[in-house]
Amino acid sequence: MERPPASSGMRHVAIFVKKLEACEHFYVQLLGMKVEWRPDLNNVYLTSGNDNLALHRTNEDFTHQLEQRLDHIGFIINNEEEVDQWYDFLSHHQIPTRQPPRTHRDGARSFYCYDPDGTVVQIIYHPPISS
Repeated sequence: MERPPASSGMRHVAIFVKKLEACEHFYVQLLGMKVEWRPDLNNVYLTSGNDNLALHRTNEDFTHQLEQRLDHIGFIINNEEEVDQWYDFLSHHQIPTRQPPRTHRDGARSFYCYDPDGTVVQIIYHPPISS
């Protein structure tokens, strides 16, 4: 059987969050996403224009269950200098980070921070896919 045509890329991520309102504030007010759809009080779908991030409220504790574990999600930045600007901006808003921005061997530059629910978010300039 022949493989179907390649996808248009991974543009949808859905995550469970306990702090839905705080996470929505982080992604909308700080990272600049927009609310695309709010079907009810426990779900919100956000977009940057060419992607979709779904936040689903949960009260479950996943720490001791064999549930899917997400390592991190990444936001592509258009140029290397903007990575440092984002680091300064999020630090100013007291968003916890793992470490300051660094340049990787492949020419990418990034840093990791945490949303209010603890999901690791990478802000990354990656030459092959950044504008």
